[in-house]
Amino acid sequence: MTKTDLARELLFHIRLGEDSSIEFKQVVCDGTRIIGPHKDKMALEIAAFANSQGGRIVLGVDDKTREVLGIADEQVARVEEWVVTLSQQAINPPVPLHTRLLQLPDRAGMAKTVIYVEIPRSIMVHASNGRYYQRVGSTKQEMKPEVLMRLFQQRSQSRLIRFDETLVPATTLDDLDRSLLQRFLRADTPEADQLRKLHLSASEHGQLGLSISGVLLLTPNPTQWLGNAYVQCVCYSGTERDAHDQLDAADCTGPLDQQINDALAFVRKNMRLAATKTIGRQDLPQYDLGAVFEAIVNAVAHRDYSMTGRRIRLHMFADRLELYSPGALPNSLSLDGLMENTVTRNETIVNLLSRYYNAREEAGRQALIERRGEGVPKIIKASEALSGKRPEYRLVDDDELLLIIYAASKDVQDE
Repeated sequence: MTKTDLARELLFHIRLGEDSSIEFKQVVCDGTRIIGPHKDKMALEIAAFANSQGGRIVLGVDDKTREVLGIADEQVARVEEWVVTLSQQAINPPVPLHTRLLQLPDRAGMAKTVIYVEIPRSIMVHASNGRYYQRVGSTKQEMKPEVLMRLFQQRSQSRLIRFDETLVPATTLDDLDRSLLQRFLRADTPEADQLRKLHLSASEHGQLGLSISGVLLLTPNPTQWLGNAYVQCVCYSGTERDAHDQLDAADCTGPLDQQINDALAFVRKNMRLAATKTIGRQDLPQYDLGAVFEAIVNAVAHRDYSMTGRRIRLHMFADRLELYSPGALPNSLSLDGLMENTVTRNETIVNLLSRYYNAREEAGRQALIERRGEGVPKIIKASEALSGKRPEYRLVDDDELLLIIYAASKDVQDE
């Protein structure tokens, strides 16, 4: 929508007043301080819209008189930054929102600057100061326990619905990349039906768009909607996480298969050689790339994508590789049971990666994922055979899985 069309629509809503989808706020500044609206109330308004059907807040309009007051030019950037910061730091999990600067006429016909804030309906449930609100009519109301429980169920955080099949608000089928879609298409079935059957698209309340899986597999930049859906790679020269020792860093973004391949390329590029003491000197890599590939695939396929503030982290040190994957172990799986049991968090993602994507040569197989429960045993056995040290799985703060793969030392003694 153009700014002219949006301004015309907002003037119409201002004449009618607030409702379940729009809120007006007067902005009051004292020097560099923003004293109105109060930051706590503003955060609750944003969370309430995200917990409902989404909505819009217009900053610079008196909600009682419906008068366009505007925001002083020297304060506009500060107010815009303030509201974005609130959405990220005062609400848990953070709410992605969009802002636009508009010019609206006041009663005298003078152009005034307002900030238009659009809050999409969220796929999560959001709290501010530990309290959960939703929009009811033109007001926000704290949710009763039974209402809150139902909302958690509807938005899949209770895992009653597969999270990776839920609709990503503000997406449409136009957001997918057709070159990424081709691998899934069959000539004998309508495209829309295939997207629906593969759970790459989803609909809710009449809105048709991409599912979590669709965004992660069919868009060139999933972080546009899922801000931390990427792999952060860092290589250090020493054994500690020290910025002064950082040798290389890269954010592996894009669709999931690209993230996997780019993260593996980062490890291949940065790992060193470990020399054996056998006659004739044999050079071996620090890591078994097949095991590293398996570990990256597992992290990308099984991480908890509902944890919007967390990304996968792959950190290389002189003596080890650490791979952090957001999310506790799914269902009743324990650390001790990783070798024997296979439990899938993202059933749709795993299914599609196993059916439609080929693995790299290092994997020693054709499919990107083979659903036989051999991934973790391969990581353990291949890595231990190379380094002499058994990799370790640890649970960090009950919400992040850490895998440590030890590097083969510079002098590996053959037995």
